[in-house]
Amino acid sequence: MTIDRRTMLRGMGRTAAAGAIGVALAATVAVRQPQPRAVRHLGARRVVDHWAAPHPDIVPRTAWHTDAVRTHGRPHPCAPDIKAVFVHHTDSGNDYSREDVPRMIQSFYDDHIEGNAWDDIGYNFLVDRMGTIYEGRAGGIDNAVIGAHTLGFNVGTVGIAAIGSFGPAMPAPDAMLESIARIAAWKLGMYGVDARARTVLVSSNDGARYRRGARAVFHTVSGHRDGYQTTCPGEALYAQLPDVRLRARRLQGRAAPGVPGWTMRAAV
Repeated sequence: MTIDRRTMLRGMGRTAAAGAIGVALAATVAVRQPQPRAVRHLGARRVVDHWAAPHPDIVPRTAWHTDAVRTHGRPHPCAPDIKAVFVHHTDSGNDYSREDVPRMIQSFYDDHIEGNAWDDIGYNFLVDRMGTIYEGRAGGIDNAVIGAHTLGFNVGTVGIAAIGSFGPAMPAPDAMLESIARIAAWKLGMYGVDARARTVLVSSNDGARYRRGARAVFHTVSGHRDGYQTTCPGEALYAQLPDVRLRARRLQGRAAPGVPGWTMRAAV
């Protein structure tokens, strides 16, 4: 079932196609070294390393964010855990260069701010066609920050936006799939979640695919359409999600011991 675009945008945040070209990517990538541990505590949840995955390279939001975050002086709220990942597409063009991406993400941010009256971009992460991962909503790299990406199922989930359009006969490139899998494996693994499992989520909004209070079963790596009446993330990318789950599961359990802390590496 599909709905008109205006209705769909109320559920995921409107995403404008980027018209401006040119902000050079002169940013750094923050890379978190895996911390050796057997069990750690995050809130009330015990986290085991059985599903741990390496921390992927992530370009920080300073690469695309040109003005102050409008969070009214407060950090974004966090969920006690993460149970699932929802994959989206931005429904924008696919013929862009690496240099175009920061301005494109800024345009998505502006649209979420001005069109939806939100205080930040809705997605937790964005991935370009070259496989570069970008930080989206502030504070969400190492925390379970609640995004605004899947109406009714934002709490305890991660929203990953594939930059582009992936309708029929428009599959996502391999580099993009691999990076989506890396985020999914790492974020789910932080909370002891198998990337190929299923989980139960409770709807918080009647506007979702499931009425408020309803319990629904999801893949731990799902598409936006699984929780909301939309075609997002596009027919082709949705059909590629089983491959993303398999890639993510293969990555889990491969986190090697490392030294706590951050290292910086120039983006290429």
